Amino acid sequence: MYMGQARVLTDKELKQVLNYNDACERHAARNRLMLLLTHWAGMRVGEVVALRVCDVATEDGAARTEIRLRSTQTKGKHARTVFVSTRLQREIAKYLKTSNTRYSERFLFRTQKSQQFSANTATQLLQRIYARAGMRGATSHSGRRSYLTKLADKGVGVFVLAQLAGHRHISTTQRYVSVSDTQLRNAAELAS
Repeated sequence: MYMGQARVLTDKELKQVLNYNDACERHAARNRLMLLLTHWAGMRVGEVVALRVCDVATEDGAARTEIRLRSTQTKGKHARTVFVSTRLQREIAKYLKTSNTRYSERFLFRTQKSQQFSANTATQLLQRIYARAGMRGATSHSGRRSYLTKLADKGVGVFVLAQLAGHRHISTTQRYVSVSDTQLRNAAELAS
């Protein structure tokens, strides 16, 4: 049975998910940053759970502007750099402060039993948050698809998108991006 692609969320829908999480979830700060790393940095859930504190923070506790993923942390076993927006840097710094997390080799995200998350457990967690927030069809992959689609809406080319996503082939990236009315309108405007 074919299951459709993960739902692409609008900024308003993401805000709804974050508001639900912040108000209702027990580990809201942790969950919020996990969601935002998928939505604002396009990271895969497996990459998110593989992060160590030293990957996102400097020794003095500041959030890094780039996250260098080692080949052991990525799906394709190819090291890549994730660029961190100023807004996401603030969220990382806030999480580090509220969770009282200091620079170390320790995993950034821990389960309530203080274990490292598996990709499967994190996938289930994010899926549950989306469902409880009313985002039918949203999965752990929604953040990544939303990230790439939003950038495509803003005119970012497929070669740049492929680099940001860590894809080796643009055909893979093209499957992630939903063609939106915004893209079609922008294309029509360019033609005239």
